Amino acid sequence: MSVTPQGPPASRPQPDGQNDTSASGSLSNTQDRASAVAAAVREGGSQVGGSDMFGAARGGDTSGFGGLVRTQPAALSSPRPYGSWFDEGVDALQEAYPGFADDITRVVVDRGELTLHVRPERVADLCQHLRDSPDHRYELLLGVSGVDFPAQDERFHVVYHLLSMTYRRRLRLETACSERHPHVSTVTGVYPTADFHERETWDMFGVQFDGHPALTRILMPDDWDGHPQRKDYPLGGVPVEYKGAQIPPPDERRSYA
Repeated sequence: MSVTPQGPPASRPQPDGQNDTSASGSLSNTQDRASAVAAAVREGGSQVGGSDMFGAARGGDTSGFGGLVRTQPAALSSPRPYGSWFDEGVDALQEAYPGFADDITRVVVDRGELTLHVRPERVADLCQHLRDSPDHRYELLLGVSGVDFPAQDERFHVVYHLLSMTYRRRLRLETACSERHPHVSTVTGVYPTADFHERETWDMFGVQFDGHPALTRILMPDDWDGHPQRKDYPLGGVPVEYKGAQIPPPDERRSYA
């Protein structure tokens, strides 16, 4: 079966709303297109057909991530009713846990998950209650992980995932601390499985878990400088242990364009 050409291909819409009528829009293959884009960048970043092959308007940011604008959500509790078993669970905790009003700063329901935001020095006490209370029975800690939000005063967030095998319920706890005072109470006395998880969070983010029996590095060498998953940690130029080699910074790495 043969297909008869019906004339030149139609112009393609571009991210800036203009049709691609430039010479580069009719280039026959990807290699020619890439060469045209590279030439435009060398000449000062002028657009070729409105953008490069990945939608970036100028420069070498082919991912487009450089143009993202992130907004910070308001630190508010979710309105009631929460839905599901969440209202029942929060009411039981509020009635039985004496420090509820002071220790828990927010109750958030999002994407079908219940999250309690708790003060960093009170995490262990709350976990003790959630494990031992007959109304909750969160017998298992699934994991402890860190998140870095550099724009916030309390930039380091620590998240705990709890599971009640008795009631088949899951609960998230979240706490936050600042770079000036990166301290959170350890929960190893309540959940021994937190030992390695807290060490990893310390190793990657530099959060100090007060009372941990042996808070040492677990992924990086003992003498490593810095915490690699902080957002301001360098992406390259870091000496590689034992080999004498060096990871080049991103702008000096090999280009595949």
